[in-house]
Amino acid sequence: MSIEHFHGLCHRHMGRAVEIRTHDGRIHRGIIHRVSNDRVFLQPLGRRRNLGGFGYGGWGWGWGFGAGIAFGAIASLAVLSLFFF
Repeated sequence: MSIEHFHGLCHRHMGRAVEIRTHDGRIHRGIIHRVSNDRVFLQPLGRRRNLGGFGYGGWGWGWGFGAGIAFGAIASLAVLSLFFF
């Protein structure tokens, strides 16, 4: 699917829990916090702070946002129900 497709999909689902699979097989689960022109930024599920283990650090706000995922790396995106977490 195209980058534009995933950009629109992520933009429509801001604030919702999603699971993103990348072409290299990595799985990222979180709530879509922000969507830029080339990346989607997730807040990890179940954690308020980044204590090592998700993403590549944070923005210094103490919320635990991982580094953005490039739209070109996304293989699939699924909306998750928070009921199961």
